[in-house]
Amino acid sequence: MTRNAKINTLLLLLVAALAVLPLALGLGEGKEEPFTGADAQAEAAITELDPDYEPWFSPLYEPPSGEIESALFALQAALGAGVLAYYFGVRKGRRQGAAAAAAEAADPAATAPGGER
Repeated sequence: MTRNAKINTLLLLLVAALAVLPLALGLGEGKEEPFTGADAQAEAAITELDPDYEPWFSPLYEPPSGEIESALFALQAALGAGVLAYYFGVRKGRRQGAAAAAAEAADPAATAPGGER
């Protein structure tokens, strides 16, 4: 197993552990909605401390249900992953192109039509 394969396997196991451990340890038990986002938890804490608090701003768009909100969040994550994948793909392609150009400049006979080694 190569070094990169070992690192990838270790990272995959770490991600799986981060997903499974909170469920296995029961970290959300006893709560009405155990895995709500940080925004909802912050809102609950603020209203507990100051029941008369009025927010300064309101959302531009309030989805009609939690499922639609989750779908929009997943779409946002997918678009972000796509942008990152595109960036790293372009970067790798440029690096490979530069390496090929450098190799051609060093040995033009290797890439010339009919050139033999």
